[in-house]
Amino acid sequence: MKTYHYSVLKKEVIENLNIKEDGIYVDATVGYAGHSKEILEKCKKGYLFAFDEDINAIEYSRKVLSSIRDNFQIFKENFVNMKNVLNDVDVTKVDGILFDLGFSSPQIDDSSRGFSFMVDGPLDMRMNKDGKICAKDIVNSYSKEKLMQVFYEYGEEKLSKVIANKIYEERKAKEINSTLELVAIIKKAVGANYFYKRHPERQIFQAIRIEVNKELDVLEKVLPDAIDLLNKKGRMCVITFHSLEDRIVKKIFKKYSDINSLYKGLPEKEIPDKYKPKIKIINHKVIIASEKELKENSRSHSAKLRIIERI
Repeated sequence: MKTYHYSVLKKEVIENLNIKEDGIYVDATVGYAGHSKEILEKCKKGYLFAFDEDINAIEYSRKVLSSIRDNFQIFKENFVNMKNVLNDVDVTKVDGILFDLGFSSPQIDDSSRGFSFMVDGPLDMRMNKDGKICAKDIVNSYSKEKLMQVFYEYGEEKLSKVIANKIYEERKAKEINSTLELVAIIKKAVGANYFYKRHPERQIFQAIRIEVNKELDVLEKVLPDAIDLLNKKGRMCVITFHSLEDRIVKKIFKKYSDINSLYKGLPEKEIPDKYKPKIKIINHKVIIASEKELKENSRSHSAKLRIIERI
């Protein structure tokens, strides 16, 4: 399996985490250790905790990080459980947290994982190979209405109804098992002109992957927990790759950086602590990849970095 992974916005993340030599840091999405390696290099006397559901990524990252030093631990857990998992090892506060919400190049390029619409493979798309529901289950068992909802809400595809109807029709004759079977059905549903002009398969695969892994649900749940975990002046960096993720991050960061509307206009000393902002936003304008990075890695094009600091 190909294991090379280009970590997006690595320089920008490392600079903005303000890593202290003795700090405690969390990589919520260790992947293939691109960011974690840099964090651990700087965090010589502190500790790094990392999370991932992909056993291949965990095993690879453990080897990479072990070659630097041993002050780290990787949990095979969804990052939504971050607060409870860290509490179990007596960690209640940390100095920095990173979320890189993209999936890795090895995951995309490994056809057996079913993430890519460009090569044939099983309809899987599970980040956690032990997960109960895979893409095949969704494609073959969801109602027309539910498929349409998933495609429209998570893929923002305007022909969601047409595509859902075609999938429903095709699966009555034969179970849909592979990625390229699904791509062919999408093409048949929308017609060649729309297909080659708009590439709806991108949006449909994104939508199914989000549904399989409950990506938006877990993001919405974990961000408030992650904010609570931060020490004063601790920083959080979040890299998103599509508008749905970015919208959630922006909304939650705004909520926790605003004074409660009931107390706006009052002197700060008259505002109860629980109604004061918990964070300040470091960059109101998202950070995107440099021209150099875009040339080196086309998958950086959609990456957006948002950074906050705990007050």
